[in-house]
Amino acid sequence: MCGIWAIFGCNYDAVDLYTAALRVSHRGPDNFRICNLSQLRNCVLAFHRLQIVGGSGGMQPMTLKQYPHLTLLCNGEIYNYKQLQEEFGFSYESDSDCEVIVHLYNQFGIKKASQLLDGVFAFLIIDTANNSVLLSRDTFGVRPLFYDVTKNNILGVCSEVKGLCDFKINGHKAFQPQHLPPGHSMVCKISEDGKVSKAAPVQFHRIGKMPAHFLHQANKLNNGYTKEAIYNNLRCLIYEAVEKRLIGQRSLASLLSGGLDSSLISAITVMKMRERGDKKPLQTFTIGMAESPDVTAAREVASYIGSDHSEITFTPTEGMNALETVIYTLETYDPLTIRIAVPLYLLCGYISENTDNVLIMTGEGADELAQGYLYFHKQPTAKDGDIESRYITYHYLFILL
Repeated sequence: MCGIWAIFGCNYDAVDLYTAALRVSHRGPDNFRICNLSQLRNCVLAFHRLQIVGGSGGMQPMTLKQYPHLTLLCNGEIYNYKQLQEEFGFSYESDSDCEVIVHLYNQFGIKKASQLLDGVFAFLIIDTANNSVLLSRDTFGVRPLFYDVTKNNILGVCSEVKGLCDFKINGHKAFQPQHLPPGHSMVCKISEDGKVSKAAPVQFHRIGKMPAHFLHQANKLNNGYTKEAIYNNLRCLIYEAVEKRLIGQRSLASLLSGGLDSSLISAITVMKMRERGDKKPLQTFTIGMAESPDVTAAREVASYIGSDHSEITFTPTEGMNALETVIYTLETYDPLTIRIAVPLYLLCGYISENTDNVLIMTGEGADELAQGYLYFHKQPTAKDGDIESRYITYHYLFILL
């Protein structure tokens, strides 16, 4: 993940702006940049980078020589950036996967550009030629994006709410940050002094509808609803979902609970690594109370797939001590989300402190989509279960935090 932050149309003290931008520094430990936008007054942009794909040329804010009127801030991973380059003949200036967004927007506009991206993203584009600021967020909301336009037309944008909380107007909080809804983009007009007009988000894609970027891969799937066709399609989609996430150039690991979802993801990752000639064992990690069922099951799976496995245990006291930090990090008091996040926070802290892994595979979302939770077993009909699966639509408000 990376952190993006931007303020348009204000003349706050430089120290206050810098301090606010640093509120999300944990999102990008590899590099940081804060700058003014020369073409507009009262505009400040900041970027915290976690480097996954590409070298120093992928640093942001990104402005290409081909399109000096466009500036990009993006927290995301674009899996099909090479395919899009081949299809449309884009001339890349860097090895960053996010650069393709600028090319797509310049050629097609914000709606089609967003539709063609296969990946997870939250981005901002400043288009000085058309006096516009544009926001967009992926269909599931995997990457967060908050924004607000005040009554006096100041726009604040950030990957987390905390980056916009310090600003005040007449003694009151300037911003009331809100989510940009997943699968939506927004176009705001901007004046030379940086003031921004309010606009409404517009949906470019919704869950359940075939994404535009998938049309090229659809011929791999079988038509019909026989068991054989369904099994083949699931297998094809899961394998492809894992493989396309292996584009990163940093060390890779996988979270392993011993359940079906994380076990499948870990096993397929090992398989794909072998196909690429990578003989290094995949590192897998499990956390739980001592000798909990998850720890025991994960140990068996790790032995079967031949991973380099680590087990981390924690005590109730350690979990309680992490609560305050977890709530601050997630920016929520939702009890279910916090309950799940506490051990995950402790586990990720261990991985960060003891390994060089920054790419972590997980199995999030499968239980909602494939009805894996126990309460699904008591559904009166298949239709009732399908209705309950709608919670995947709201995943970004809870589990994905």
